[in-house]
Amino acid sequence: MKNRVFFPQALLDVLMDAKRIDIQGDELSLSDSGSRYRVVEAVRVLREVTDGNDPNDLCGRVKSRLYLQEIGAELLGDSMIVADKAYEILPGFVGLPLGRRPGEGGGKPGADGAGRQEEQILTALAASVA
Repeated sequence: MKNRVFFPQALLDVLMDAKRIDIQGDELSLSDSGSRYRVVEAVRVLREVTDGNDPNDLCGRVKSRLYLQEIGAELLGDSMIVADKAYEILPGFVGLPLGRRPGEGGGKPGADGAGRQEEQILTALAASVA
């Protein structure tokens, strides 16, 4: 499976206001590094809040909204209900690395050390706007 990066919506809002990212269609670009991602709307499932039991095995995972709709989930703000279980979620987008913009280090998709480097990029971006 290819590395993916979760972008929380609250962070994206701050980065957009600071003009640190650009979103065109389903492509997100980080202005500082030139890294590009194909993004889809998703959520990070933080915890089950009904009784702590997670029969759907969703806690700690990032799932696309499309997948969650397919399994009958209802999402509202930072909450989600699946069958008789309620979850706390973090809305955002999940991105598949596409590499860098042409002329900015280039390379094959995902060849720019996805995983660890992407975490460092997000941490630096979050710190720079805090």
